[in-house]
Amino acid sequence: MADYYEILGIDKNATKDEIKSAFRQKARTLHPDVNKAPDAEEKFKELGKAYETLVDDNKRATYDQYGEDGLTNAGFNTNGPFANGFGDLNDIFNSFFGGFGGFGFGGGRPDPNAPQPGDDLRYDLEVTFEEAAFGTTKEIVFEHLETCKECGGTGAEKGSKPETCPTCHGHGQVQTVARTPLGSFTQISPCPDCHGTGTKISKPCKACKGYGKIESEKKIEVKIPAGVDNHSKMRVSGEGDAGSNGGRAGDLFVVIHVKPSEYFTRDNIDVYTKLEISPEQAVLGDEIDVKTLDGEQKIQIHAGIQNGNTVRIKGAGIPVLSRPSQRGDHIIVVSVKIPKQLSDEEKELYKRLYELNRGKKPSESLLSKVKGVFQ
Repeated sequence: MADYYEILGIDKNATKDEIKSAFRQKARTLHPDVNKAPDAEEKFKELGKAYETLVDDNKRATYDQYGEDGLTNAGFNTNGPFANGFGDLNDIFNSFFGGFGGFGFGGGRPDPNAPQPGDDLRYDLEVTFEEAAFGTTKEIVFEHLETCKECGGTGAEKGSKPETCPTCHGHGQVQTVARTPLGSFTQISPCPDCHGTGTKISKPCKACKGYGKIESEKKIEVKIPAGVDNHSKMRVSGEGDAGSNGGRAGDLFVVIHVKPSEYFTRDNIDVYTKLEISPEQAVLGDEIDVKTLDGEQKIQIHAGIQNGNTVRIKGAGIPVLSRPSQRGDHIIVVSVKIPKQLSDEEKELYKRLYELNRGKKPSESLLSKVKGVFQ
């Protein structure tokens, strides 16, 4: 099989710029419009196949390791860009010459008077942790472009209408032709008289100054669903900028920013809080009131709980975004707080407990005293 590097006349360490440069130079001499040799078309197609492969990082890596058969086995199209003619040559030469069509194979021109959709807008909205968890409704105010009511979006004063641009005849583009050894290049650019619109307005609308749109303030209510997370994005259809030539309005994207809670943290649909308990509570257990998203709730601390152990409240977490009746859990991380200051009596009691744990039996009066303090 042919060596793609040899076809382009480059070495295997060639950069993308060198690959493009080599293709450009070879294309000037091999294109069938210039080269009349019987095999010119075939060689030009092989040149395109080599270029298309080596300029693509994934294809090049596969080709370097497994050759052309490896490209086929990996599912890549190995027919090359010119297997069905040279219509795709425009795309390649546009990248070289910045907007020139190639060899008379120009593409279709967009209609400047066709409906154009309006631009999408973004609004950043801050909500509390609890509002994100259970949902809320917020009123927001933002600026957007609306179709001018005075002219109906035409940009022309009442009683008049836009006229077809005499320079581009309504196409919105003008073209110039440059002849080269490779053929005729057609350069297409926006019409300088109508700036690509295809029309000219002799009497602009006074309200919108001929633009067809005016900037206005809008106030809407946005429903925030339960379970949204930080940086969640909501689409409000049709609340963006107005379109042109009857095109639809853009959309408004509301980006949610959840303010951190001083008490709760979130991991997906689970809520975490920290709970400090005393050594006595850890040893003997206790019933404690804790704050949850649903209000105060009693939890049971079992005797002998260890520092870092957790207590889970099922179904007290964040609602599932698409199924708000289902919720995550509230997970309480227990931290045993060691006292830094003790009274003499407390020190004595801890000392006796220490001795008890070492096998020395304290008096009955001391045991009852210890029990009384811990209860």
